[in-house]
Amino acid sequence: MRIPPLPLVQTVESIRNLLATAYRRLVPGHVALMELITAGWITQAIHAAAELGIADELTDGPRSNAELAAAVDADADALQRLLRLLISYGIFTKQRDGRYALTPMAEALRRDSPVSLRDAVLLFGSPSHRNHWSYLVEAVRSGEPVPEKLHGMPFFEYLQRDRDFGECYDRAMSSMNAFALEPILAAYDFGRYETIADIAGGEGTLLTEILRRAPRSQGILFDLPDVIASAPDRLAELGLADRCTVESGSFFDSVPKGCDAYLLKHILHDWDEHDAGRILDTVRAAMEPSARLLIIEMVLPEHAGLHPGKFIDLEMLVQVSGRERTEDEYRLLLARHGFTLTRRVPTVSPENILEARVS
Repeated sequence: MRIPPLPLVQTVESIRNLLATAYRRLVPGHVALMELITAGWITQAIHAAAELGIADELTDGPRSNAELAAAVDADADALQRLLRLLISYGIFTKQRDGRYALTPMAEALRRDSPVSLRDAVLLFGSPSHRNHWSYLVEAVRSGEPVPEKLHGMPFFEYLQRDRDFGECYDRAMSSMNAFALEPILAAYDFGRYETIADIAGGEGTLLTEILRRAPRSQGILFDLPDVIASAPDRLAELGLADRCTVESGSFFDSVPKGCDAYLLKHILHDWDEHDAGRILDTVRAAMEPSARLLIIEMVLPEHAGLHPGKFIDLEMLVQVSGRERTEDEYRLLLARHGFTLTRRVPTVSPENILEARVS
């Protein structure tokens, strides 16, 4: 995966925001609003394409509408209407001979794409996810997540009860983690740490890649027992069993002691100030004065322009009790629990690496 220079990405993002602002100011308000009102339909159209497996059927080359309809078991007329909309957004293309083909965005819908977002599309377009978001008004009024009122239980508990949705969620998170992996690894030198603990590291995707690129480092993968049950086998397959140990537990109780770096990737945004603070307290109790805490999150900008973190912030409001935060909000949260934010490392993705030390 080729990583573009960070200044180039930042310049492109600035231009994009300027163009979006100019468009909203030049177009009549009701026209711009109508476009936003119908934006949810494109999500469902992409979801339909992913569910049907259209991109997979085009992997070996362009196909006619009739061939594609037969392959995905769809009505030919309805399929071409779906593709007509998706082509307007650059998802798929129609060649001069009438056959459909992949585009770079459509490539990301393939199951076997190097960076596939198919599982994320299936999650965000699923009936369960749409149902939760239909209660956004109630979440805004109460400030409380939807699943507890709708299902009588917290979001992560609901994922365990509804295993179809839970497995969809797990696959989506894995695919989105892979999406941000290369930018994170390109932006930060993890090899300067002798021992790295990935707290609530899931399957260990980030930690194993760090260890593969930092041959002198050792790792500890820490998560709940059922989450890391298959981790030892995976580490053995990757040839990392002698450099990475697996420990189970809850970050509300204790974490491994004496490591040089502690990773919290997409952890704090799941929790409100109180519980995020509890996690920080636990990690701080395990850290030596020379250790570093590395928080990997989308850091909200102070500007009023577009940013994916603003969408995820509402997702946190709807689903759990967490939130996305600005740099100043992270600085204050860290300070309240005995940490000093030493630097913020941006990446070419929306992810940032916040480095902190014990105060």
